[in-house]
Amino acid sequence: MTRAFDSIKRGLNEAIAHAKSKGGKTEGIKLYQPHSVDVSSLRERLSLTQEQFAARFGFSVATLRHWERGDRSPSGASLVLLNVIDSNPAAVLQALQLKSRAALTEPARPATESVAIR
Repeated sequence: MTRAFDSIKRGLNEAIAHAKSKGGKTEGIKLYQPHSVDVSSLRERLSLTQEQFAARFGFSVATLRHWERGDRSPSGASLVLLNVIDSNPAAVLQALQLKSRAALTEPARPATESVAIR
């Protein structure tokens, strides 16, 4: 067998072992579970409206409202991003190239696209 096949087989066996273990430790697998974030408190701490928060960090306003009402909970990459925003919002803003405080206070402008019709 090829090295690629062996690597894939080993990965699948680890995944199967992890799926079968109910909370037990599985060799070679590290599971990161981010903590939950109070999205409404985080947004208010940053002095942003729902529209501004959603636009700045790439969430839809509808999703943000669901999180804040408790209808849904953030998970996966969204939860990881919220944890980073919670612990260091400046780093996220810098990564998104929003370096000034003024960028935080301006209302988000929707992108417009003009199309010429001939």
